[in-house]
Amino acid sequence: MSGTYAVEAAGIIIRGTAPLPVGAPVPRWELPTLGVALTLYGGFALLTWFWYALPLWLSASVGALLLAWHSSLQHETIHHHPTPLKRLNALLGAPPLALWLPYAIYRRTHLAHHAHGGAALTDPDGDPESHYLPAGTLAGRGAIRRRLRQWNATLAGRLMIGPLFLVVGCWRMELQRLPADRRSRWLWIRHGLSVALVLGWVGGVCRIPLSEYLCLMVYPSISLGLLRSFAEHRAHPISGHRTAVVEAGMFWSGLFLNNNLHAVHHRQPGLPWYRLPAVWRAIEAEIELGPEMRIRGGYAEIFRKHLFSGTGSVEHPGFDPAAA
Repeated sequence: MSGTYAVEAAGIIIRGTAPLPVGAPVPRWELPTLGVALTLYGGFALLTWFWYALPLWLSASVGALLLAWHSSLQHETIHHHPTPLKRLNALLGAPPLALWLPYAIYRRTHLAHHAHGGAALTDPDGDPESHYLPAGTLAGRGAIRRRLRQWNATLAGRLMIGPLFLVVGCWRMELQRLPADRRSRWLWIRHGLSVALVLGWVGGVCRIPLSEYLCLMVYPSISLGLLRSFAEHRAHPISGHRTAVVEAGMFWSGLFLNNNLHAVHHRQPGLPWYRLPAVWRAIEAEIELGPEMRIRGGYAEIFRKHLFSGTGSVEHPGFDPAAA
């Protein structure tokens, strides 16, 4: 990318090549993101309170969307939004509505995902958010595990069994840390107390059975997050070609807080979600994406192309990311 671009409506000036510097400072108190937080937590409280006053299909659908939206909000707080106060940002993102993942672990692994300018993106040995297996490891797994991994590489599999792979994989890694890591043990204790508060409201006050909450809200919300992440990274020898842009409509873009414009986010992780579309419009003619990494048809195109087929191999191709 070359040249100078001005996005006056967003107050942003972008010059030169990635990462994209921002000329105008981001507001220290971001009202759009604070509005998302207020709407989300208020909506969660109202939905759970009136759970049985609504048809179950509606309660479950809205609940899953709210929890997926909460994950998007957590992502914003990890990137130092919406206030100048780190602890307040963490407080806004920390409530474990989806129960399974401590906020501190999400923060640690996601910042590692962004480390080194994307040099380790998709590498299972360096990227904690990679869905690839290390090269040469699939053959050593049993037939059932191989088939499950191959299915998980398709969109249908990612949505159906992907949450199990994600949760079990995370918990397995964290359990290995616990014996020698006192800080991790304290982290999980605090997380357990926070989960108890959420379940005290959901089950104790609102009388929603844990099985309903897990099956109708938590699990589908993880699937929605995996829909977003399914096509956003792909192994490629050139690090700048590993990240996609999904040109989604208002609904999906709002749900994911524009993180579907993922290549822009990786070039400037500090941009708040509501500025990403203007930046993308300014650079889309010049930014160089990898093959098939600009998905103009949005998530409908991803469903059409990849419902029963993956975006690449199950194993990482094994190139040296530092060489690119």
